[in-house]
Amino acid sequence: MSTLTALARAQAVATGRAQPIATVRHLHVHAEPLVLVPFAMAGEANAPLAAMIGTDPAKPRLLVVRQPRNRDDRFAFFAELAEELLPYLESFATESEEVPIDRGKDVRLRYLDAPQLWVPNPAGVDFLRLLGRSTRFRTVDGEYPVPAGVPLLGRWLTFLTGTAEMPGSSMLLTAVQALGLHWATGQSGTEDAQFGTQLAWIESGAAAARQAEKGPAAGPATDPEFDNGVLAPLIERSAPELPDVLHELILPTWDGMWRALGLLRRLPVGERVPLRWDSDRDAYTAFADYIAEGGAPQPRRDSAVAAAARLARLENAAARYAVQRAFDDPLVLAEHRLTGAAFAGVVTLANPNRIDDSGKRPVLRPRIMVHTTEPVRMEPGTSLTSPARTAQKARVISVTPAGDGADVLLELSGGMGRKLVAEPGSVPEVGERLVLTTLNEGFRPGGSFPDPADTPWTHGGPPVAEPPA
Repeated sequence: MSTLTALARAQAVATGRAQPIATVRHLHVHAEPLVLVPFAMAGEANAPLAAMIGTDPAKPRLLVVRQPRNRDDRFAFFAELAEELLPYLESFATESEEVPIDRGKDVRLRYLDAPQLWVPNPAGVDFLRLLGRSTRFRTVDGEYPVPAGVPLLGRWLTFLTGTAEMPGSSMLLTAVQALGLHWATGQSGTEDAQFGTQLAWIESGAAAARQAEKGPAAGPATDPEFDNGVLAPLIERSAPELPDVLHELILPTWDGMWRALGLLRRLPVGERVPLRWDSDRDAYTAFADYIAEGGAPQPRRDSAVAAAARLARLENAAARYAVQRAFDDPLVLAEHRLTGAAFAGVVTLANPNRIDDSGKRPVLRPRIMVHTTEPVRMEPGTSLTSPARTAQKARVISVTPAGDGADVLLELSGGMGRKLVAEPGSVPEVGERLVLTTLNEGFRPGGSFPDPADTPWTHGGPPVAEPPA
């Protein structure tokens, strides 16, 4: 937990209300998201019990498995889920746009929009991941055939749960993580995993959260007392009132999901959120085309090289996402100022027309002096960036104690045009307040990985040939 988040939690306890920890929304909220609230049977490995699904808060559809231990009932549930989910996922693979690549020399196609699926908590994502793994290899003929949409449903769920691991992706989101990214409650992170209490902290405060603790669970697990006292007898005798009981159980979570979306929509969207949604649209376009071309199901597990490449992509995405959040949100950037990775100050001197002619040709290298009262932990030669001018680099020349703080002399490069005269506004002026940080959202090249055939047999390559006796 960061320092500012800990302080916000303490203030939430003192005031009885959740405290904002972000000034902008750091994720994309779709105009027409699909909400899914899944429930599973306790004591059974990912045995579905029910699901409430839909794109209209006033018209949810409830899917129920009357006998979760019965294979036919389970796959009938999967088929009904496919009837709801697949048309929504495929509806965005229609209109496309041209995206320039190779510095404008060529173009590629990308769908104009992509789907967005919401579940209450990370356990819901795990439920969908296991559901995808158990259905994507099924066949529609043979000894144990399944309905035609079930294997396709498994492939899509495997794809979506894979995107949920990518930092900054917004195609499969959980309500508790989205709310926790923007508000701090007066309870622990573990307690925030209970969707009802977290939402009550944000909407009404601590008193309402205490009442919400007594409410129904948000799935996919159910309350043990409900399982033993209500659910088990209904399943045992195949009671016709089972759907009504489950509807009453799930409906509060369903309504809360849409209220959570409303809370997030009220926040102004971060500047770099659309860029991350473009990446989601790229991923959706690639997978939708792969499915349309009859692509095979995803493998049960990645090879050694594929796993390493995926880990590298996740690490790069995490680093890029952290920088983008800080550049979009001053409150997030304040965390880095506390750790010494950034400082704020006022420009006291500026030489915007300074020319460096020490090399083969003269180049524009303006210098500015920034006075700050914050600790400066950057050594001379460190490259800094300002969120206000991300294309410009500021190299630390010297740090000199001055008065109640320090004077930092910086040399600027980039983001000022191609001439020996800086473009208007490209060089900070005297009196301008700047935030400078070591964070950088520049391009991070991916790692180089060997071909699987060039790896040893322990990593998927060819076995070592035994020498003749």
